[in-house]
Amino acid sequence: MANMSTRAMILQVQQAVYDEMRMEFEAMGTGGRYCQAQRDYALKLIDEYGVRAVARILEIPRRTLQRWCRRQFTYVRRCPDWVYSWAARRQKRREFWAQRGYC
Repeated sequence: MANMSTRAMILQVQQAVYDEMRMEFEAMGTGGRYCQAQRDYALKLIDEYGVRAVARILEIPRRTLQRWCRRQFTYVRRCPDWVYSWAARRQKRREFWAQRGYC
């Protein structure tokens, strides 16, 4: 770790946190099907990180998580809230430069 860059160190710490989350998730179960405690834990993480990220973190299929959300009547957006405002700003910028003949 002597010559590790800051970025590599951050990624390593982040991966350690994700591994810990996965271990906690696996420790709740009995090895067969997913128990209710595991589902509740995954749904709690979905609220914070989103479906795709939780699927990657816990290493379970995204469709399984989406099915659990539908059963709980939890609406999960396709993308986080900030994406819509970012897309609107991007569209304005494109229109601005298109009027000036750059696009």
